[in-house]
Amino acid sequence: MRSSEQAHLDKVMQPVERAQGLPNEFYVDRDLFEREKSAVFFSGWTAIGFAKDVREPGDALPVDLLGQPLLIVHGRDGGIRVFQNTCRHRGMILVAEKTRLRGAIRCPYHSWCYDHDGALKTTPHVGGPGNNIHDAIDRSTLGLIEIRSHIWRDIIFVNMSGDAPAFEDHAAALIGRWAEFEKPLHHAGADSSIRFELDTNWKLAVENFCESYHLPWVHPGLNSYSRLEDHYNIEEPGHFSGQGTLVYRPMINENGDRFPDFPDLGDKWEAGAEYIALFPNVLLGVHRDHAFAIILQPLSNERTVEQVEIYYADEAITGSEWSQMRAANTELWKTVFEEDIFVVEGMQKGRHGAKFDGGRFSPVMDSPTHLFHHWVAGRFAASKSG
Repeated sequence: MRSSEQAHLDKVMQPVERAQGLPNEFYVDRDLFEREKSAVFFSGWTAIGFAKDVREPGDALPVDLLGQPLLIVHGRDGGIRVFQNTCRHRGMILVAEKTRLRGAIRCPYHSWCYDHDGALKTTPHVGGPGNNIHDAIDRSTLGLIEIRSHIWRDIIFVNMSGDAPAFEDHAAALIGRWAEFEKPLHHAGADSSIRFELDTNWKLAVENFCESYHLPWVHPGLNSYSRLEDHYNIEEPGHFSGQGTLVYRPMINENGDRFPDFPDLGDKWEAGAEYIALFPNVLLGVHRDHAFAIILQPLSNERTVEQVEIYYADEAITGSEWSQMRAANTELWKTVFEEDIFVVEGMQKGRHGAKFDGGRFSPVMDSPTHLFHHWVAGRFAASKSG
């Protein structure tokens, strides 16, 4: 780490009243983006996908995590595992696109085959034509490399380094905060999914989501009833930050119908909702009647995919009779998220301004964003010391 970079990170980690934001290089520099992979994404818990996309035993979904080829498999035993999507023989990619496995996971190169739990089962002709065994090939030691994983709120998290604290400890504060929402989530399929490809660094999407400061100017419709003064900051140093509102209005159609609520919620959620960024790349929202999750997938230092999934409290909502209301709810959120695009893409363009020094924070309105900047700076500092 260059001394100038360290000096700026020291300023980022100052109290919010005196802190500067992350320098331009953290958004526009390709070499730093490469360093960020290990410092930020691979050393802790990072989201890679949704369990709904591997719903049935045999479902297999290849995923690219910042150049790392991974494979999510719903096993015959009902468990969902994540493997390195690489054959142990000559390093061939095993599964190229989402599929339903009818048998083993078969390498398309030399047909080495693996069970759904990763065990190596067959090695055709490995000892010569017609001889499928060899003393030098110990199948028990050549299973697929499993990546440590955990599923929470239908999100599949991985820890590439393998040495992060248990996910239950990592996310304990948020799990506890939202304990009332630890109930089954129900996804309705394509009409409850939204995907954006944005010309921005992934961190700017997190920063924008964290704070409510921009609502009056960027989301005037939302701000007309859930006003800036109705919001509060949420901060858990080292783990997450975000915002909550005291005014949430459930959707009601022309017949007076509304989505059923999650059962046994406290009074706080009668008119409240919360929106939290779980570092590094998950954005979450909870309401009395539905929830959403967003995974940010960095494609490069200046391009990001946002995958949005909406979930409901009652499985009945996934039926066809609710399709119009679901579509209306999805369109509402799509509109809100689209309103943010010019902001995150505009900030990315602005980060090419050579004399921009990272900016300042409003101690009152920007503290959730500063908390995220502080966390990123801390991950780089920990990576350097390690």
